[in-house]
Amino acid sequence: MYKPLFNQRKALRFRQFSRKGYALFACLGRVVTIGVLSVATQQTAIAASDNNRVADGSATSMTAADSLSTDKEVTLEDLEVTGSRAPLALGQAARMVTVLSREDIQAAPVQSINDLLKYAVGVDVRQRGPLGAQTDIGIRGSSSEQIAILLNGINICDAQTGHNAFDLPCDVSDIIRIEVLEGPAGRVYGTSSLVGAINIVTSETRGERRETKGERNVQARMEGGSFGYWSTAGRISLRSLGEVSGMGSSLSASYTRSDGYQRSKAERLNSDYRGGKLFYQGMYDHDDFRMNWHAGMSVKGWGSNTFYSAKYDEQYERTMKWYAALQGETKGRLHFRPAIYWNRSYDRFELIRDMEDKVPFNHHRTDVFGINLNSYFDWLLGRTAFGAEFRNEDIVSGNLGEPLSSPHGPYKVGLNRSNLSFHLEHNVLLHRFTLSAGIVAVKNTWNEMPFTVYPGVDASYRIGNDWKVYASYNSSLRMPSFTELYYSVGGHQADKHLKPEELHAVEGGVKYLTPAITAQVSVYYHHLRNMIDWVMDPSTADPVWQSVNHTKVNTLGFESSVSLSMEQLLGWQKSSFSVAYSYNDQSKRETALLTQSKLEYLRHKLVAQLQMRLVGSLDLGVKYRLQKRTGTYTTVDGVLEPYHTYDVVDTRLAWNADRYSVYGELNNLFGRHYTDYGNVPQPGTWLIVGAKINFDL
Repeated sequence: MYKPLFNQRKALRFRQFSRKGYALFACLGRVVTIGVLSVATQQTAIAASDNNRVADGSATSMTAADSLSTDKEVTLEDLEVTGSRAPLALGQAARMVTVLSREDIQAAPVQSINDLLKYAVGVDVRQRGPLGAQTDIGIRGSSSEQIAILLNGINICDAQTGHNAFDLPCDVSDIIRIEVLEGPAGRVYGTSSLVGAINIVTSETRGERRETKGERNVQARMEGGSFGYWSTAGRISLRSLGEVSGMGSSLSASYTRSDGYQRSKAERLNSDYRGGKLFYQGMYDHDDFRMNWHAGMSVKGWGSNTFYSAKYDEQYERTMKWYAALQGETKGRLHFRPAIYWNRSYDRFELIRDMEDKVPFNHHRTDVFGINLNSYFDWLLGRTAFGAEFRNEDIVSGNLGEPLSSPHGPYKVGLNRSNLSFHLEHNVLLHRFTLSAGIVAVKNTWNEMPFTVYPGVDASYRIGNDWKVYASYNSSLRMPSFTELYYSVGGHQADKHLKPEELHAVEGGVKYLTPAITAQVSVYYHHLRNMIDWVMDPSTADPVWQSVNHTKVNTLGFESSVSLSMEQLLGWQKSSFSVAYSYNDQSKRETALLTQSKLEYLRHKLVAQLQMRLVGSLDLGVKYRLQKRTGTYTTVDGVLEPYHTYDVVDTRLAWNADRYSVYGELNNLFGRHYTDYGNVPQPGTWLIVGAKINFDL
């Protein structure tokens, strides 16, 4: 799935002079190609295209009368990703970043970004409800609280709880790519990125363009299926606004609903879903600077059946989220990249649906405001990045926080805290060797946390043209959520003086890359201390669950993957096969106390994917997942039940023409019965049929 995109023809290129960040001519701020053209091909030459720009985003091009072009070098290895503070090409980065490309996203049988991440072997997607209703996502055995979620590089983590972190305002059709950075990412993304980060990219930045040709493009989608499922979405994009060149924008909207796949004991719907999204983004690309901005909202409500308590099977939750961000970047020798953002979240939880007179609803409103500056420049010894970030998190709630001086509506308590961080990083970029080292210094106003420094270093070396070895050491932290600090109801007693969790990790691996075969193996070790857990002492007279910095956890794991291009190996057009496997083993100090954390992580995960062009424009995609989770859960009848191994097959058959697509999808083809969370069964076979249209105005 994560295969590179290669041209059929390759030009002979002197790597020392090529358009890489470490190239000798990179400092000129222009692309310079040295090559040889035969008489038959010298009719045209293109020195750069929209997809091939140097680090400062500038490009020059030469065109001739005909439309032939050579050496566009559109590969994932040249794609600029965020694996460090200073942007580097994927093939150049010292740290491994998994990229789900636009091609992968379009071919996947998914209805949400949450579903899409199931096929990333290092990502644990614990689904409570389908269609993106609520999903906890972790990386390498982590919880949903321990990873950073970013939208176009902007941190959108939910300070209240990680359960709602993936309430995104954008539709799957808005996404250009998804970057998954595994392992501590504190010096890259700051707090929250304890065990990794997921960056969802929608903006057409740094020369990236979609496959449309016109100045105005319209896309529409409609689909329906099992369990009363129905969804519609539309998107319009403008390359330029009036007479202003270099300026573009897009607006998308979507609505999804489902009756759900199960009912409560009282025969009422308890897994239904209603949700809508609205997302606007824009960009302006000038000779001296670049700007990007986005604004969006997500509104949804869903039957939560037994999400939080097996005793109540008619729970319900409703959330609303607003997002806004403005980013800029200057061009030239010194790059200033400021950003300002604001996110607001509403959350209403009903333990018994529509019965507030029996059990009061929980109301929460969270506001997050942030401003950051990331700067970098190139010089004789490499690329240096520096900057700072200020982030303020504020919550008003019915039960999370300190008493408010002026309560209003359902909000009686609240809390405000700020996080300040400074970072410094240097990258040494040689022909075959990359070294990236840096630190982040963090201070949080809550609990009088002093400035604490978290270092990291990554190194990679390219052997020949096909092999690459890498190693890294990184550290990071995660501030406790508002729920962990203040949830003191229903037999729970939170500790508002919790310390941040801290992680130190080492990793090493090797990667093999050719046009036909891509293979990778990595081994890692994580040491987590001050792990936040809910514990109970059964020997006390009145035992309650308490949140504490309870223990240390060590994780040893490895990942491996192989991708084959059938187009390169056998000449099968638009066909590929990949298989990936991950293994985790965690251990923690045993204690006589009862704990809610039973280390419910994925010990084994196997993902296999086949994509084939059958005939004409008919494409078949088959995706297979096998998962084994550790841990146990207590059933409604009080029986201790282990998580069982399960496997799922998803398929997609589509006729993909230039301007339209008609498709059918079968999720969970063989109707497997399984759970990602105890007492929350997942749906059986789910049939979806739909159509997409794409045209220029």
